[in-house]
Amino acid sequence: MEVLKSRLIVRPRDAAATTAFYRDTLGLAVEREFPGGTVFFLGHGSLEVSGAGETGSSPDLVLWLQVRDLAGTLADLKAKGLEPVRDAQREPWGLDEAWIADPDGTRIVLVEVPEGHPIRTDTR
Repeated sequence: MEVLKSRLIVRPRDAAATTAFYRDTLGLAVEREFPGGTVFFLGHGSLEVSGAGETGSSPDLVLWLQVRDLAGTLADLKAKGLEPVRDAQREPWGLDEAWIADPDGTRIVLVEVPEGHPIRTDTR
């Protein structure tokens, strides 16, 4: 199988609130909009918010977002009124992680790969 593009599709209970969260609170860039949905750039993939969900978030679904500066990202989000579900901490596997949630409760893990970690390839 050759994958050319990937996209995670979220079916929110409140599309307007969830779209505003990803666009305004997290500041994700809009890739495209269409009647009934918005697609956001998400690193090498995309996040589509469209349709209407019935059950809300599942604890089995986690959105993993790598950021360059976790402390700065958390400070920006707190300034916008978003309190983390769990503040940043170094995990046993060596990554710095903090947890936030979207309006439906979808857990979002914000990750910074610290200097010297084996998966860090960007030296900035």
